[in-house]
This record gives sequence, structure tokens and C-alpha cells, in this order.
Amino acid sequence: MKLISWNVNGIRACLKSYFLGFVQKENPDILCLQETKAHPDQVDKMLSDYEHYWCNGTKKGYSGTAIFTKIKPLNVSYGIGNKGHDNEGRVITLEFKDFYLVNVYVPNSQRGLLRLSYRMKWDSDFLEYLKKLDNKKPVVFCGDLNVAHKEIDLKNPKSNRKNAGFTDDERNNFTKLLESGFVDTFREFNTEGGQYSWWSYMFNARKRNIGWRIDYFCVSKRFMNKVKNSLILKDVLGSDHAPVELIIE
Repeated sequence: MKLISWNVNGIRACLKSYFLGFVQKENPDILCLQETKAHPDQVDKMLSDYEHYWCNGTKKGYSGTAIFTKIKPLNVSYGIGNKGHDNEGRVITLEFKDFYLVNVYVPNSQRGLLRLSYRMKWDSDFLEYLKKLDNKKPVVFCGDLNVAHKEIDLKNPKSNRKNAGFTDDERNNFTKLLESGFVDTFREFNTEGGQYSWWSYMFNARKRNIGWRIDYFCVSKRFMNKVKNSLILKDVLGSDHAPVELIIE
């Protein structure tokens, strides 16, 4: 079973380039998208052999998530049940027989850390949401988590210590999440540096591989025996993010 997660940085623009060819080639069972920046009626009908689930915020052209699945879920929910967070279209949860799948686009703390305090609240509330699900059955969650956890996860850790996505607060919250019973699957299979999922459009960063690993598949610890591989599809173009992939039984 192949799951792919991709921050497309605007689905309409991505559709004009590599999106459909990529999906046809990879043929995932489930495809999770972040930063769609579009409502379904703004996008031509696509991927007709998938069930479509979209979650959009109140602000047009901002944020947004979507899931395309060939496996019909038992239940679907949007948001995390918190009015303070659920107006930006950041979370979709599908329930399957053996696990929950959560697709998430975590808020960015923004330049100057203007939104860091909100991000701290988000992290705490999202973790509580995951723990409630995990009490019922194992959880697989994926998406753009907007944090590089360790120094190995970005090219220039020293110069980014106080920048959004690599502050001590954000990194500590991710550590807390893992300590609550979840596993960063990529690091279970890949221990070398230089492997990133996001690169700035500036300074030829992608070609020079000056990047960050901020896109993840994480699972409940008791689900790791089902995980066969976790990958970054670094050569796929169409966004400033690369897709990430999880193979499970």
C-alpha cells in the first residue's frame, strides 16, 4: 500500500506542470496534499478513480488540504474540533479499519516569528487530538509539519537557530510529540544528512541542495511493524516541496 504526501504550493499551478503525470506514474493508493490554495470548484475534475476530500479555510487562496484515496474510508472528519484552529483548512482525518490517517498542514511561525505563540498553541492542541485518536486505533499522520527536527534536517542549522521552523520551541514540541508514542518514519530508514523535502525558490537552492526536511510521515509506535519504507521523492518537480512516500503492509 503506497501513501504519498505533497505540499503542492497551489494545486492550480501544479496541475499546469507535473502533477497529473506524477500521480499517473506513482499510482498511490492514497494521496495527501497540503497548501492546495483552492476550492474543488476552482480545479478541473481530476483523478476520477479516487475519492476526493477537500478541507478549505475561510480565506480564499490560502492554506487548504485534500486527500485522494482509492480505498473508501469508514469515516471522514475535518479539523481537530477546535474553533480557534479549524478556520484555515489544515486537517483532514480518514478512518480506516486498521488505522486513522491524518493529513495536516501545520501553521508556519512566519518571518520574525510573528505567529510563534499561535504555533505553540497549535502544536499542543494537535498533539492532544492525535493522542485521542491513538487511544482508539493506530495513527498515521503526514504533511508539511513546518519544523526541521534536528540539525541533520537542514543544510544550515547554525544560521537558522532563531528562524521559523528551527526554533528551540518548535523543535522541542516535535520531540514531545515523538515521546508521546509516535515515530518519524523517515529517520527509521535513513540516517544520513543532506536529505531534504523543501528548498527556497531563491539562490538556486534546490539545485545546490540547500534545503530543509519539513515534510513527514509519522506513525504510532505500535504501527511501525506495518511500515516497509519511508522515502523523499526529491527529483519530483512542480512545487518548492518534494513529495514524501510511505509504504505499508
